[in-house]
Amino acid sequence: MTKREPHWHKSSYSAQEGSCVEVAEGKAVLVRDTQNRVLGHIDYTAEAWASFLRGVTTHRA
Repeated sequence: MTKREPHWHKSSYSAQEGSCVEVAEGKAVLVRDTQNRVLGHIDYTAEAWASFLRGVTTHRA
């Protein structure tokens, strides 16, 4: 069995100069800094990620 690489995509709110995060969604949600990919990623459960997104969208100005 081979290990599949995550499918990363940039945040739709990323700045044009490249200051952004990338997300890979699957069994876990992986988040990494686009400019520092070699530092690895943080993984979240799908429930934790959904809760984070709800909080962000609820508290928008």
